[in-house]
Amino acid sequence: MQNPRLATRYAKSLIDLAVERNELDAVHSDILLLQAITRSNADVVALLRSPVIKADKKIKILGAILDGKISGITTGFIRLLAIKGREAVLAEIAGEFIRQYNVIKNITHVKLTSAAPLEPALLNMIREKVETSAGRKIQLETAVNPDLIGGFVLETGNNLFDASVLRDLMDIKKQFLKNIYVPEIR
Repeated sequence: MQNPRLATRYAKSLIDLAVERNELDAVHSDILLLQAITRSNADVVALLRSPVIKADKKIKILGAILDGKISGITTGFIRLLAIKGREAVLAEIAGEFIRQYNVIKNITHVKLTSAAPLEPALLNMIREKVETSAGRKIQLETAVNPDLIGGFVLETGNNLFDASVLRDLMDIKKQFLKNIYVPEIR
């Protein structure tokens, strides 16, 4: 993040405005759309960061892309960013907005990595167990890593729960490298 203080302040002001107008969930879905666009389309990011393109052109281009897809609050916010010359920080502001929204709504981000794709029923069971143990709602992100061989890795915040076969094999390898049983034989 290039300017976290700026992103935090703009995200906080957008959240405050959305809460005041009772449109927090609508603005959240708009910000998720903006984040998806900035992550998937490098041309939009280049447009936002370009010092050559004037603010009014950027507003028109973004308006054409997002016309009818976002609420009035978000449209006004993007227009304000462009006028103030802060549109290059839009992706950072979106990320910070989502982080602050999750704090307000008591949602924790959890990443589940498994060796093979998991069935929806199993994912729901894992979601319920994690939500009950954490005492809060979770936003579950799934990934597949065949190197795990079997099992799963669950990451949340600063915690990591590794129940993979790969970790077990690495532990066994460490034990063999230490060779703790040879001195006992003699």
